[in-house]
Amino acid sequence: MADLRKPLFHILGGCEIGARPIDLHLSAFRKLGIHIEEKGGFIHCKCDKIIGTEINLDFPSVGATENIILATVLAEGVTTITNAAMEPEIEDLAKFLNKMGAKIEGAGTNIVKITGVKQLKEVSYKVMPDRIEAGTYLCMVAATGGKVKLLNAEPEHITPILHKLQECGCKIETQGKIIELEAPKRLKSIDIKTLPYPGFPTDMQSVFGSMLTIAKGTSVIVENIFENRYKYTQELQKMGAKIQIEGKMAVIKGVRKLNASKVDSYDLRGGAALVLAGLCTKGTTSVNNIEYILRGYENLEEKLQSIGANIEIKNS
Repeated sequence: MADLRKPLFHILGGCEIGARPIDLHLSAFRKLGIHIEEKGGFIHCKCDKIIGTEINLDFPSVGATENIILATVLAEGVTTITNAAMEPEIEDLAKFLNKMGAKIEGAGTNIVKITGVKQLKEVSYKVMPDRIEAGTYLCMVAATGGKVKLLNAEPEHITPILHKLQECGCKIETQGKIIELEAPKRLKSIDIKTLPYPGFPTDMQSVFGSMLTIAKGTSVIVENIFENRYKYTQELQKMGAKIQIEGKMAVIKGVRKLNASKVDSYDLRGGAALVLAGLCTKGTTSVNNIEYILRGYENLEEKLQSIGANIEIKNS
């Protein structure tokens, strides 16, 4: 049983998963003719108009790609982003803006072209399914040896996740927006390296790490995106997990079972990893600081209860 405990007072900031500099954002803005002044911890941006240009990103940053697109849909001329992020969220943002009257081409590839328009119009738009939420629930079912039919999913968005679950021994079938998963009696160990899309997503690293603590054999995870994304492993060790961290690498020796415990969530995905671990134990596991978790998983309690999980949110 997983018991999510909520503290009375908690000021929530961003997840502490490593450095997330905005130098790519600011450099791109400057190329667009925006004057930027950094002073006293504040960033002041101003310009008379934004002029389209060519921008090459040193790293395919999702946030930088999105910010450049947003900054240039109403700019003068054409903006071309090379080495752009290719995540499905980029493509979805472009579809939304194009429906509003923007002219964006190539979203979802590494070259995005934005031709500025005079104005945008109001529209109604349905946002794409959350691929990380989908992957998380699949891993929770896999870890507990269950079977599930996931609705309103986009299988092509989570191909690396599905492939790794299959390597673990899960049977997976997809049809349209439906994903069916049936877990084996015990998962197999696998190796994972996080990479920008279409590689294995860093946001699924901790969830898989938690799942692999009870897999047969030794798994190796290499985190190539964020340098501080292994905090959750300290909490899993309290539950009996055997994990050794060596720089960017986590070596996980699978155990037969985890022990119920009181653990702390330090970030969104690490928190989800602890919920997964709690679902695999006998007894009650309490997860603190759940605000991190709830901001990324809507109706978490209800969704897990609907497939048989014994989970509840308690106010302290």
